[in-house]
Amino acid sequence: MGSKFITTEELAIRIHYNERYIRQFMLDSVLLEGVHYFRPFGRRKILFIWDSIERDMMNVPARQTVSIPLASGGVCHG
Repeated sequence: MGSKFITTEELAIRIHYNERYIRQFMLDSVLLEGVHYFRPFGRRKILFIWDSIERDMMNVPARQTVSIPLASGGVCHG
């Protein structure tokens, strides 16, 4: 089965974010060109690769660990 390509509007509905927020803040910081989206024929329109986005949304570490660097060169894990 091939990848499912969706528009910004469809992505906004699926992940409950505003279309404008996706375009202004998520592109190239959270959603990477070539991984999560592409521009067909090098044009302005953006198509998102739903399979990649869904995979990465579910692939979040269960617990974020905090590491504090120490002056002696060690690390304190909190």
